Amino acid sequence: MTNVELYTQITLLPDELQKEVSDFVEFLNQKSKSAKSIKERQFGYAKGFFKMSPDFDDPLADFKDYM
Repeated sequence: MTNVELYTQITLLPDELQKEVSDFVEFLNQKSKSAKSIKERQFGYAKGFFKMSPDFDDPLADFKDYM
């Protein structure tokens, strides 16, 4: 469908439906802008943000009965 055909179809709609089409077009524009604003994650961005205890890999005392 060409732009002219699309415009013709929209102009044939009643006013309230033309308003819905307009709202939907605004929604699609906002959606495309927000998709562009998502940035690619950088490796190592959270370095130093998390602290792990030195005994992190040690077995837990709570599970001693099951080992």
